[in-house]
This record gives sequence, structure tokens and C-alpha cells, in this order.
Amino acid sequence: MTSPETELVRVLDQDGRFTPSPAAERYLPLIEAISDAELEQFYSDMVVIRAIDTQATNLQRQGQLALWPPSRGQEAAQVGSARAARAQDTIFPSYREHAVTRIRGVDPVDIIKLMRGVSHGGWDPTDPKNGNTRLYTLVLGSQVLHATGYAMGLNFDGRSGTGDPERDEAVIVYYGDGASSQGDVHEAMVFAASYQAPTVFFLQNNHWAISVPVSTQSRVPLVERSAGYGIPSIRVDGNDVLASYAVSRIALDEARGGAGPRAIEAVTYRVGAHTTSDDPTKYRGSDEEQSWALRDPIDRMRSFLENRGASAQFFADVEAEAADAAEDLRARSVELVAPTADKIFDHVYSDPNPLIAEQKAWHKRYEASFEGDGK
Repeated sequence: MTSPETELVRVLDQDGRFTPSPAAERYLPLIEAISDAELEQFYSDMVVIRAIDTQATNLQRQGQLALWPPSRGQEAAQVGSARAARAQDTIFPSYREHAVTRIRGVDPVDIIKLMRGVSHGGWDPTDPKNGNTRLYTLVLGSQVLHATGYAMGLNFDGRSGTGDPERDEAVIVYYGDGASSQGDVHEAMVFAASYQAPTVFFLQNNHWAISVPVSTQSRVPLVERSAGYGIPSIRVDGNDVLASYAVSRIALDEARGGAGPRAIEAVTYRVGAHTTSDDPTKYRGSDEEQSWALRDPIDRMRSFLENRGASAQFFADVEAEAADAAEDLRARSVELVAPTADKIFDHVYSDPNPLIAEQKAWHKRYEASFEGDGK
């Protein structure tokens, strides 16, 4: 028998029809309150980030980037959850959350800088324009520890669970099915549960940890891993942007309000390669890919909007916006230049450090010693 924790929350079927699953019932009042403008924003977010993602993949193939982790197929999970967060919440991404970071205000070119190797971090997480978004983390699972520690600090500082929804804060952290097997993730859940930290663990189960399928990684639904630590856990259709939004919104509200951590497993699929250095044809078949293509999150939402009467002009405008965003990304990416060597000394410490200053000065003198010798 399927437990309540593993029932899938779904609102839209793969054809975009409004057919809520039994587990979605508690979320229906919230979903029905979503305005037409918000629904159209969800769709626009997904289409634009897919265009940006495709352009970035092309840039890597053309030698402009060292690496790119595609997010195609995971747009609904990311858009729904990111739109559910409040401005004061803090986001801890992994390395594939392109939709999340863009929604929070991060310039996609800042991700390009990181993948091109011209920036140590990509963006300044303390800059308000970046929406409390921490940096991408390439070390699997480590961001989950960082997020939990930060959330514990929110409790210690009285910034969560005070009963003021306009001021209370929460944390949402993104990780994948492969990372869910990392010790860091499990240690984070122990501390989050013990200290009732306002953390929402958002697991994007895209079915493949590079070449290892979920069926090898776990003998039970991944959502049961967090449930085992006493964390209320929900399984959601990650290709249904409405379900992702509703589940994330309530989980964040509960965490922010002092109810402790929450966990979400968004069941989705990585349509493309793990990164541009990977060849998925070596380990998975086309039948599986074609099956998931029928559940495409953008096609599903488009059908839903069309049935609600969205105009042809709206869809044309979104396509134009996406094309402009992709072209803008390309134009600014190819104009990026390598940083000067002295940049390696900047931001080593948060405050000025005399040893670093001495090393930077020595390096400048060293470089100057070669001037005029033809080298």
C-alpha cells in the first residue's frame, strides 16, 4: 500500500488537463487563487529559460564555455518552487538551477562567467539584486549543509518563527537524486530535524546521477529518506509547475512559521546530458527519453493555458522574449574577457588581510620585471 508520504501531488496531467490527484486536494484552494497573470508568468519563465539553456549549450559546443549543465525538462520544478519563495527567503542552488537563479534576479551571464572560467564564483550573493541567492555548488551535497547551518542561524537570530509572515525567513536548498546519497545531505537533515531549522529540502529527482539510475541508488522512493529523519515529506510531479508551486509555497510557509524543516521530492527527468561532457546515449535508451518527452512541462502548461483561452499573441510574445534573451546571452557571452591575474587575490578574505596585500604587491612587481624584455 502506498503511504501518504509517497502519493504524488499532481494537478495537470501530461495533456495539460486539470485533473488533480487525491494527494493534491489540500493544495487546490491555493492553486485556484493563482491569477491569470501569474499562470502566464510561470509559462513565460519556463520558455525563456529553456531558450537560454539551449543557447548556453550551443556556446559550449562552439568552444565558448568549458562546461554547461543543461536543465531541459526540469523547468517546472524550478519555476514553481522559485516563484513560491518570498523575497526574504534565501536560496541555496546546486549547479543546474538556471530558472531559479534567473527568477531571483541573477544575470544568466554570471553563470556563463563561472562556466567560462572568468569568475571565481559568478555573482555576489550579498548583492540585493541577486535575491538572496547563494553561489552554485559543484561539490555534490555540500550546499545542503550550508543551507541547514544558515537556517539554524535564522532561528538563533530570531528571524524565523516569530509569527510575522512579512519578516520571517526560510531557506530552500536544491539538490539531485545523486546528491541525496551523499553523507552531507543526511547530516544536514539530522541537524535540521534536531534544531527544527526552517529549511525546505527540494530534491529534483531527474532519474539519473550521471549514468547511475535511481533504481540502483535507492530501493524505496527517495522521499522516504527525508521522512526517515522525521521531516514531513511530499512527493510532487516535478513536470507540473502548478503542483510544484503549491507544494513549495505551503512547505516554505510552514518552515518559515516555525514548524520545522520540510522536504519535497520533485519527480522529473533530465532530458539532456548530465553536463556537456556527458553522452547519455551510452547508458539509457531512446524509449525512456521518448516516454518522458510526452510529459514535457512546457507543452503541458501551454495546453492548459490554451484551454483557458490564452491568446495566440501571448504565445508569440513569449517566443519573441525567449529569442531575445537567448541572443542577448550569446552577444554578451562572446564579449567576456579573461580577468587580470591580480584577481586571484581579491575576496580571499572578507576583510583586508596584510599577507594577501603583500602577496598581491609582490606579484605586481614580479610581472613588472618582465616589461621591456620582449617576453
